[in-house]
Amino acid sequence: MHDAAETLLEVRNLRKYFPVNKRFLSHAVAQVKAVDDVSFSILKGETFGLVGESGCGKTTTGRAVLRLIEPDSGEVRFDGVDLRNLTKAELRRKRRDLQIIFQDPYASLNPRMKIGRIVGEPFVIHGIHPSDRDDRVAELLTLVGLDSSAVNRYPHEFSGGQRQRIGIARALALKPKLIVADEPVSALDVSIQAQITELLRELQRRFGLAYLFISHSIPVVEQLSRRIGVMYLGKLVEVGTAEQICWSPKHPYTQALISAVPVPDPALRTKRIVLRGDVPTPLNPPGGCRFHTRCPIAEERCRKEEPVLKPLDEGRVAACHLAS
Repeated sequence: MHDAAETLLEVRNLRKYFPVNKRFLSHAVAQVKAVDDVSFSILKGETFGLVGESGCGKTTTGRAVLRLIEPDSGEVRFDGVDLRNLTKAELRRKRRDLQIIFQDPYASLNPRMKIGRIVGEPFVIHGIHPSDRDDRVAELLTLVGLDSSAVNRYPHEFSGGQRQRIGIARALALKPKLIVADEPVSALDVSIQAQITELLRELQRRFGLAYLFISHSIPVVEQLSRRIGVMYLGKLVEVGTAEQICWSPKHPYTQALISAVPVPDPALRTKRIVLRGDVPTPLNPPGGCRFHTRCPIAEERCRKEEPVLKPLDEGRVAACHLAS
């Protein structure tokens, strides 16, 4: 158990279903269970990584935490306050402490706005009018490795990595406590990915930031995260330290993910676990354990009984009947 004084974000039983409407009908005929009973916590100054295949609910979880999309149920306690109980005005004030870095550095910046206005926009939105605003914007750009002269240029004049640095500068403007980084390096070249992850690590050390770092790349998440949660079909299936998840995974799905990571040293290569079949649809997820249709060790119990997250070794939980 974590000390409540150290916990910055506590997510409990978070759910987000998206209705599917039949054409010409206003009522829902089905629901996409994008996030289904997800719980985790993030400590002050900690990076919690969220990994899984595309479509598993990672991004929806991050956006539901920030109430960029409204959760259907559950609690999202930030600094002891449940964000779901706040009015729009109260939530806007609280969002000074909660920011996001978007996945696509091309789509997340307004092409008609100069960089100085983009980075300074949080001040306008939150009614903050510092006398030295231009100096603060220039300082933010310098902080993320850009020249302060960038304030008079437009997004199309920058590379993908530079645009992502601009997005990071904008996220830092109001001195947040938590940043949701939604696949912040997946659209970048590998060499640029390393630069951006190192920048995020340096900013965390300097300002005591906490990150919810969302990615499908295990190596990137391992570099930044102290703890990692693994998602499959809208549910967390394993949570543990980065070392536990990446070097001794317990859940069969986590083991398959880790086995698929390329290893440059032939002497260290292990046999890859190839999962059978395709990922089931979240419209109608399998009963029992959602992974049983692809699991290489599934038993009859797995088909009938849904596992819950249970403690295994120190600091680790897994939702698997057979994990130990």
